Amino acid sequence: MADLNSLNNHHQHHIGIDLGTTNCALAHVVAGNDAVSGPIEILQIPQVIRPGEVGSRPLLPSFTYLPAAGEFPEGALDLPWIKNPDCVVGEYARIQGGLIPTRLVSSAKSWLSHSGVDRRAPVLPWKAAEGMRGISPLAASTLYLKHLVDVWNHQPAHINALLQNQDIVLTVPASFDAEARELTLMAARDAGLNQILLLEEPQAAFYAWLASQGDQWREQVRIGDLILVCDVGGGTTDFTLIAVTEEAGNLELARLAVGNHILLGGDNMDLALAHAANQGLQSKGTRLDHSQFLQLVHAARSAKESLLTNPDLPSARFHIQGRGTKLIAGGISGDIHRELLDSILLQGFFPACNVDEEPHRQMTSGFQEMGLPYASDAAITRHLAAFLSQHCGHQKVTAVLFNGGVFKSALLRDRILATLSQWFPHNPIRCLDPGDLEVAVARGAASYAHARRHGGIRVRGGTARSYYIGVQIPAPAIPGFAPPIKALCVVPFGMEEGTEAQVPGLELGLVVGEPVQFRFLGSNTRKNDALGASIEDWQEEINELTPLAATLDSDDPPGTRVPVRLHSRVTEIGTLELSCEGVRDHRRWKLEFQVREADATGTPTHKGANRD
Repeated sequence: MADLNSLNNHHQHHIGIDLGTTNCALAHVVAGNDAVSGPIEILQIPQVIRPGEVGSRPLLPSFTYLPAAGEFPEGALDLPWIKNPDCVVGEYARIQGGLIPTRLVSSAKSWLSHSGVDRRAPVLPWKAAEGMRGISPLAASTLYLKHLVDVWNHQPAHINALLQNQDIVLTVPASFDAEARELTLMAARDAGLNQILLLEEPQAAFYAWLASQGDQWREQVRIGDLILVCDVGGGTTDFTLIAVTEEAGNLELARLAVGNHILLGGDNMDLALAHAANQGLQSKGTRLDHSQFLQLVHAARSAKESLLTNPDLPSARFHIQGRGTKLIAGGISGDIHRELLDSILLQGFFPACNVDEEPHRQMTSGFQEMGLPYASDAAITRHLAAFLSQHCGHQKVTAVLFNGGVFKSALLRDRILATLSQWFPHNPIRCLDPGDLEVAVARGAASYAHARRHGGIRVRGGTARSYYIGVQIPAPAIPGFAPPIKALCVVPFGMEEGTEAQVPGLELGLVVGEPVQFRFLGSNTRKNDALGASIEDWQEEINELTPLAATLDSDDPPGTRVPVRLHSRVTEIGTLELSCEGVRDHRRWKLEFQVREADATGTPTHKGANRD
């Protein structure tokens, strides 16, 4: 990553990009030489809002519409920087896709995290008709980022400060697994962006709160506070715990834990509302085909957003196009009433529950379509209870910061606050003002980018789990039994990005010249294991991640065991560089893993297993 200080600061900006499931946003602040260099501004994003008309909005809806040949006249989808594009993204994509959903790509971010499909293959729109054009989740994500690049670069004020030359923080869900993070970086590179740092969305939301408070943030919290960041977005639910501590008389902030990957959010709520509305239609004798139900899902999304944004609105109207039968030739209209919305959201997604409850596990069908692997239990409160039971210990949550468009609803915020108050009695729960929920993540990312370069309060995060490598223990061969493996801690919990250390302990034998498997392990419960700790009985608390297979180059005969010592380095983008340094010579091999894993079943990726 280039050093921004080597660039012309007069023309440079710190950029925060929220690549959201439902909307994207870009925030920017001038790169000055102090902690405050001007306001954090939100980029107004030109986009097609109807055929032949371009309008600017603070958000870019994360939707792509793939038109049929000849569907629009020439020039109808033009943008200031491109003529006759073969697709449209943003506001009009969402509108037109609501009418013809089989040509609409949505929830690309959720698909980007789905390891059950080839995320580089043109699988979207999901269930599109055979022969219909499709794109990959990676390509869709690239389209949104490329649109932001073109918007920024097209502005005359940025002619000497192109976006690809700026210092950019791009946000991802805290629960994104390693490959989803790597694909996000790939989408950014494909869009022409180079200087990219990833930041978890709950932390970005917290940085937005810090920026909004200025120096007053210290008056809002106190030593011993445990702050819950409760983030329910369009596709995922993320929980993060941040502790307020003291060091040398100064308040410090430290991230203590992040939750597991939960594919549960606004998309699920849209489906639930659509099913409820469909039941109402069926009771009146109206039957929808698959395409019409997809229209209803998009109509339910619009109704939900309208009702959450406008608390005084009693209902939201929807309309579905007809298909030519006598029953529905003129189309179908209906209303989603606030009472239905509140009932579904409160009872289905935010039910009252006890602190010791866990998400319900349902017996699943042996055969399933390869769609998105949604959480089997839609109750966000039960997922929250399980998260807090696992990570809080004897501490109690004292404050909560909400993030995600779902929490525009005071009803839902109040339900979470009431639930936390029930779980932690005699302990008033304070609600930190989240500001504008739609752009908080982008604002926080820009603030973080600025703080990294020019100073300012930062949340000490580091790795949210401890990581280990599997080391085979010498033992006589026994038929039918694999050799025993011990877990060697190479990344202790909380090891900061950008730091490195020699792994203490005995020298190891590194097998070179032939295919071998490097077993990679992780734990989000063993937070006290020191670097170099060796654990032989680890199966209960340490989970095995997908191993890395590699052949390490060497001039030695295949299968030679070279004595080495280990050196760990966690880079700023969350990569573990594990160097194997020869004890008897100066040879070195390097293994690279992603340590920002989502859960115990994450898949580590590696950029190589090389000899230096």
